[in-house]
Amino acid sequence: MESQVYRVQGMTCGGCAKHVEKALRSVAGVTGVAMDVSKGTATVEGTAAFEDMAACVAAAGYEIVRPA
Repeated sequence: MESQVYRVQGMTCGGCAKHVEKALRSVAGVTGVAMDVSKGTATVEGTAAFEDMAACVAAAGYEIVRPA
């Protein structure tokens, strides 16, 4: 199972993290999500396409950034 860490822009609290997590879990191919508000990151497991995840997160009002 693949795992990738993404920076989440606009996430400032636990409520934000819950919105982003819910958006990511709705994407086909995502099998797990772990949020870290203090680091501003989301660790996503699965085989979902970045573009699909980015679109769902954007619809929730946030932005994820590809890792360097």
